[in-house]
Amino acid sequence: MTPMGAALKGVLMMWMLEIPPFVPFFIGALIAIFTRGALRGAIMLATPILSGLHLWGMPEGIHLQFAFLDYQLLPYRVDKLSLIFGYVFHIAALIAIVYSLHVRDTMQQVASMLYAGSGLGAVFAGDLLTLFIFWECLAFTSVFLIWARRTEKSYAAGLRYLITHVLSGVILLVGALFYVAEHDTLKFDYIGLDGIAGWLIFIAFGVKCAFPMAHNWLTDAYPEATVTGTVFLSAFTTKVAVYALARGYPGTELLIYIGAAMTCFPIFFAVIENDLRRVLAYSLINQVGFMVVGIGIGTALALNGAISHAFNDVIFKGLLFMSMGAVLHMTGRINGSDLGGLYKTMPKTTVLCIIGAASISAFPLFSGFVSKSMVMSAALENGHDWIWLMLLFASAGVFHHAGIKIPYFAFFAHDSGIRANDPPNNMVLAMTIAAGLCIAIGIYPSALYSLLPYDTGYNPYDATHVLAQTQLLFFSALAFVWLNLKGKYPPELRSTNLDFDWIYRRAVPNVLQKTFSIIWKVDGALRKGFLVRLDRCLDFIAQKNGGISNLLSRTYPAGSMVMWVAVILAAYLFLSFIR
Repeated sequence: MTPMGAALKGVLMMWMLEIPPFVPFFIGALIAIFTRGALRGAIMLATPILSGLHLWGMPEGIHLQFAFLDYQLLPYRVDKLSLIFGYVFHIAALIAIVYSLHVRDTMQQVASMLYAGSGLGAVFAGDLLTLFIFWECLAFTSVFLIWARRTEKSYAAGLRYLITHVLSGVILLVGALFYVAEHDTLKFDYIGLDGIAGWLIFIAFGVKCAFPMAHNWLTDAYPEATVTGTVFLSAFTTKVAVYALARGYPGTELLIYIGAAMTCFPIFFAVIENDLRRVLAYSLINQVGFMVVGIGIGTALALNGAISHAFNDVIFKGLLFMSMGAVLHMTGRINGSDLGGLYKTMPKTTVLCIIGAASISAFPLFSGFVSKSMVMSAALENGHDWIWLMLLFASAGVFHHAGIKIPYFAFFAHDSGIRANDPPNNMVLAMTIAAGLCIAIGIYPSALYSLLPYDTGYNPYDATHVLAQTQLLFFSALAFVWLNLKGKYPPELRSTNLDFDWIYRRAVPNVLQKTFSIIWKVDGALRKGFLVRLDRCLDFIAQKNGGISNLLSRTYPAGSMVMWVAVILAAYLFLSFIR
């Protein structure tokens, strides 16, 4: 049997066993290294399909465990929380693989399979050590999707991305060690903020979740990734962090305020941003903020809302990144100032992008509406009126920058003169699958609700919810039109906008430059003073003709020198003897 046949047979045999979902993806990545063309594409497509079918029939419980240094490791724990993330990760992997079938780049394809597998490994990890391993695997595999673009900017962004995520992993490992010391177990369940271990692990999760002031890795790196790599990136890293927070910190009040800040501050940067993929990166932070608020509230309704919104966000945000990736792939441009009028020659991409925009804006009958409304209802029910107002503002803001700005400036704003066609069929098919899911979930939310951890009997299509959301979207659209007609809407400028990355791009370099400038000045002054004094000493010695200079330069007979050497040696021997 050939090595390829043996590998395929091994995959089929393991499929019959209770194997963790990351294993087929890792094996698929290994096989992809040694295959090419259509065979590689078929293996990549088969992996999420077979693995997903296997997971669908997997009962809840611990399916794999072993002892390590007197502690129990649980690499494969299945419950409702991990299952729903497992399902959406398989869906996301399948859609992204279909979207990237035209790519002929071994590094990208292998990295994407390993990355998807790492995400699955993390959400099914039942202990902190296993979680740490896949936490770091997420960083080391995903960075190649950024570097695969092979530009100087992507290399620098990828390096900053890697440093940030490795640091997050180190903090998680230290927190896990403290947790073991405090609780004598590695099991990953509720952690809380009671001790130093809880705070360290919380910070590690927060970095990967793009908390405020720790978010720039996302807006810096995602727009520099490849067209297909960004689709993978949008699905896994932040959602693994959301899962980790939902597992370890439900009901932590601090998360309510962090999440509310996450929903609001990206709006201001997204509105003035020119790079449309960077707009979507800010929008991703905004949507994760809704999830974090839901986890912080911690009730059954709020947690269901956070988890279902994570599920939906993977799909509709992936759709938006795919549509902008299609524009970049076909035109070579992604700045709003360079685009416009593409609806004439890219009609399919235009329609699919609008479906994604409607979903993220939470239009009734689209997926975002049936999940975001749960978080907002939970905020009101639990007396968080100010938080609800912030979420309301954020909902209007996301409609502005993602619901309107993305399709408007890419396809309608003005005729840029670009006449690009719709992308290859595989890219259109992937976007169509995602768009179909956005509509199906919006029309029939019960299918999604049945997968959630809690049964709350929530009805999203209550007349109050529908009316309130419709009014919000209507007045938000009216505000956009008015601002645009009056010329007061921020124009698309060819510029680079900095937010917290101003610290390491401007402030730190300027401080270091001034500091070293002072150091070099002080060093120069000290050197100059020393040389002046040295010259004065040499001049003084030179002026003393009969002094030390003559004494050192005088010649002596060789015989007398030998005698003095013998005297010194004799004295040394005598001293050694008497000791």
